[in-house]
Amino acid sequence: RDSISGCNVVLNTITAEVFKEACDRLENAPDFELAVHETKTSEVIENVHNYRSELGILYLNDFNRKAMQKIFAENELEFTELFQCDVYVYLGNNHPLASKDKITFEELSDYPCLSFEQGDKNSFYFAEEVFSTLQYKQMIKADDRATMLNLMVGMNGYTLCSGIICEELNGDGYSAIPLDTDEKMTIGYIKRRGMHIS
Repeated sequence: RDSISGCNVVLNTITAEVFKEACDRLENAPDFELAVHETKTSEVIENVHNYRSELGILYLNDFNRKAMQKIFAENELEFTELFQCDVYVYLGNNHPLASKDKITFEELSDYPCLSFEQGDKNSFYFAEEVFSTLQYKQMIKADDRATMLNLMVGMNGYTLCSGIICEELNGDGYSAIPLDTDEKMTIGYIKRRGMHIS
């Protein structure tokens, strides 16, 4: 009865791909029950704190790190870094900027930024997008990955992410182009402090 919470279009790709690989390994197992939850950042933390999930996949950056570490401590959670990565612009292959080698914020200003809705706990620290405090001329909030991907194509929208794309899950109609920034993302998982992972 293992459960992983994941958030963000970026992290959901990571979570979903790893989850699929775990399921493939259990294909011949006589008996198992797994669950994956695609949810808001605050719910990822709550699910792990309340033992609904063993692991939650999140990211930290310079902006949210101290606040998130305080929240982890208050909820008896520990964060384990998996890797660091640059920030990428995730967009459809037909987007006017999809052929560029690198994209600036100025070039993105005429296109809608897509972001995951955080519900009642809409703190900047819980935001799924890396630069949550910037003023965007056009912002569209969605609460599921399929809608986000459709809006990328239908409205030339974009989101900011780790650059990891799983074509098997999302199709091959999307690209990740480096954003012209020095900002880094630290991808990792949270679990209950001292708890053994099954």
